[in-house]
Amino acid sequence: MEYRPLGRSGVQVSALCLGCWMFGDRASPEESRRIIGHALDSGVNFFDTANVYGGAPGRSETIVGEALKNSGQRDKVVLGTKVFWPVDPDDPNGRGISRRHITEQLENSLRRLQTDHVDLYYLHRLDPDVPVDEPLRALDDLVRSGKVRYIGVSTTAAWQFVESLWVSDRLSLNRFIAETPPYNILDRRIEKELIPMAQTFGVAVNPWAPVAGSLLTGIYKRGEEPPPGSRYAEERIATAYSRRLNEGVFDVTDVLAPLAADKGCSLAQLALAWVLGQPGVTSPITGPERLGDLEDSLGALEVEITDTDR
Repeated sequence: MEYRPLGRSGVQVSALCLGCWMFGDRASPEESRRIIGHALDSGVNFFDTANVYGGAPGRSETIVGEALKNSGQRDKVVLGTKVFWPVDPDDPNGRGISRRHITEQLENSLRRLQTDHVDLYYLHRLDPDVPVDEPLRALDDLVRSGKVRYIGVSTTAAWQFVESLWVSDRLSLNRFIAETPPYNILDRRIEKELIPMAQTFGVAVNPWAPVAGSLLTGIYKRGEEPPPGSRYAEERIATAYSRRLNEGVFDVTDVLAPLAADKGCSLAQLALAWVLGQPGVTSPITGPERLGDLEDSLGALEVEITDTDR
């Protein structure tokens, strides 16, 4: 396993980050535990979850916390979780990045994760209705208390991240050291501003959706219905993201598939290896639903992407 610096911190994280979004949802608790165990055995020391992952608030965190406790390897893992999305639809304060919600949700996350601290606490999103100094002050207090080691944010614009750095500097607060954006061969928006910003300010970039939410796995075929059991065969996903599975996707995968075949790897491995090798990327987040998905992702570490390939 290759290890890389987590931004300008002194922490080293595995080149692959284990995404725990599916644990308790599409991945059963038993399968989730098998995935976690194999990840640890393979040298993966970077785990990413959130207070709303797993199909219901707290489900993924509970599974991860139990598995890490039973493994006896919690102290070796750089564990990240997030806060923002609603945990109680009937409570107007049961969401967002207010001091109240951040502090409350961290305590809940720590309890479920069975730990006294998280290594990386993300704002899952910024909120245009909340000035950024409020969450930064709350997160700074949590860092100073020892309950959080480092802080980050997910899916922001470069200007928003730079504004947060300016506020942190002006108010002498701990600053964000990591950003988690969407990034894959089909979605390269962050190359214009976010990646150069991150390289300039020493920010870790841990992309989610490196295989575009299964669109770059090769399981979908032009003119055919999504195979049973796939994400786009599931009504809730097919309805919400109906525009994503389109002819433009097949125009790309039709070109990538022969390239993957020439390398003797899967299409998903090729797509993940491309993200792994892109400038400014720290640790792509892979979100396995079954043990075989993780094994496939680990194989991407052995795939070489040449300049000719690019």
